[in-house]
Amino acid sequence: MKGAMSQVGEERSTVVLGTRGSKLAVQQSEWVQAQLHALAPHVTVTLRRIQTSGDKILDVPLAQIGGKGLFVKEIEEALLSGEIDLAVHSMKDVPTELPEGLEILCVPPREDPRDALISRDGRSFMDLPRGARIGTSSLRRQSQLLHARPDLTIAMLRGNLDTRLKKLREGQFDAIVLAAAGLRRLAWAHEITEYLAPQICLPAIGQGALGIEGRREDLFIRALLSGLNHAPSKTAVLAERALLHRLQGGCQVPIAAHATVAGAGVRMEGLVSSVDGKEVLRDSAEGTIEDPESIGIQLAERLLGRGGDRILHAIYGTP
Repeated sequence: MKGAMSQVGEERSTVVLGTRGSKLAVQQSEWVQAQLHALAPHVTVTLRRIQTSGDKILDVPLAQIGGKGLFVKEIEEALLSGEIDLAVHSMKDVPTELPEGLEILCVPPREDPRDALISRDGRSFMDLPRGARIGTSSLRRQSQLLHARPDLTIAMLRGNLDTRLKKLREGQFDAIVLAAAGLRRLAWAHEITEYLAPQICLPAIGQGALGIEGRREDLFIRALLSGLNHAPSKTAVLAERALLHRLQGGCQVPIAAHATVAGAGVRMEGLVSSVDGKEVLRDSAEGTIEDPESIGIQLAERLLGRGGDRILHAIYGTP
């Protein structure tokens, strides 16, 4: 095992990239690997697959077993120990509080952040029959889908993308909802029946964006990744994550946000909802790229002031 602190600044010819073992995670990591090879052909980037707790437990909703942090815990431990030098995550899986010494060093250009509906018979969301069985593991999706269509039946769906698609084809569901980004990255966009408009289903915080995590003091990795960072994507993700952090949200709470950057301006829409979708609060905020976190905090305060605090207290069981 190499010591993390010995690798702070010196030039290296080989670095190790940690990834989950799913088809999507490996594809995303191989894409980063190829981008880094193009930027720094003198550096060899090798992949190391790491199985996370979230990959091992597939029959229980994430909200009941500790949330999305289970998809990054073992990988972050490998970063801290120096077994790997960088890690590629889907930003929607990364908790807002990182372990001491680690940082999201790079956010490449963001993919499509929307949710996608895949139905068994090609029907759009509003054309699904009454009582249709929809598969999703996300309380955020569940609450918004029920708000738009209270007649639907929402059922838990977990597993890798290919597993979820297989369950749909087997007839376990009438439709499933997935992140469009993952389908597009795997060249499965042809499976999509409909991209859900944000007015129906506002995306998860960071959805569609990759985040490359490393040790804060590793100047070599920071410099290596600098050419891959996409400033507008990172700005949008920072704003969204600031909202989530202020709301102290996790998998147990239906929280959504989507920020867009145009020139020096940032606009973000956010949402807090009851799990059953009967109460949905939406608002928006604007600001500049100089301080994206303040936009997220401002929007979070607006949502709390409009009743979001009451919704959160009811879900968490706090007075």
